[in-house]
Amino acid sequence: MDGGDHSAARPSPAQRRWLERGLTQPSGKLPLFDQDGRKVNPQVVKKCLECGWAEPWFVNKLKPDWLVCKLTPAGRSTLGQSAGLT
Repeated sequence: MDGGDHSAARPSPAQRRWLERGLTQPSGKLPLFDQDGRKVNPQVVKKCLECGWAEPWFVNKLKPDWLVCKLTPAGRSTLGQSAGLT
């Protein structure tokens, strides 16, 4: 555990919108850009990582400063979805 108790945490509306987009993607891949084509706010990504709702997936070698993430079972649970879905 990272020392913080995020079990009671709830995602903000922006965090929820970002996480929900992973529900329909293969392996729960989370988008780098929002629906308007803007890069997802790094604070949204950081908080979701801290809470365990998302995790780094792989390093983007073309853009190493872009963090490619995927939805975790905890993220699915927070959204009310079965953790076994892909």
